[in-house]
Amino acid sequence: MFLKTQITAIGPDVADLIEGGVLILFADGAPPELAEVSVLHKVAHVDKVQPKAGATIKIGALEAKITAMGDYAWNKVIEIGHVVINFNNAAATERPGEICATVLDGAALMANLKPGQTISIS
Repeated sequence: MFLKTQITAIGPDVADLIEGGVLILFADGAPPELAEVSVLHKVAHVDKVQPKAGATIKIGALEAKITAMGDYAWNKVIEIGHVVINFNNAAATERPGEICATVLDGAALMANLKPGQTISIS
């Protein structure tokens, strides 16, 4: 288990980003302007070892596989609980702070994003 966290709040602009296949996670206490576009969460466990392509991201009942990991993405998860996940099936990231994963249906993803839901990477 690389990450286990629980959703605490959903920003009002999250649905717009999900339509484009983008999920932003930010630990509780994010600045208000970032909280608007983020899924806020409380980390229960984070491993110092970075997951690799092929690791599973679970959001409620949904699963996706990591396809690419930016050079700084995992450090940001460890330090401030922040990461951008692009569900675009890309083999390489465009930015060093992002994770790419297999495509998920936006409506199904939104349905699984609710306070109390667990997000994990294993």
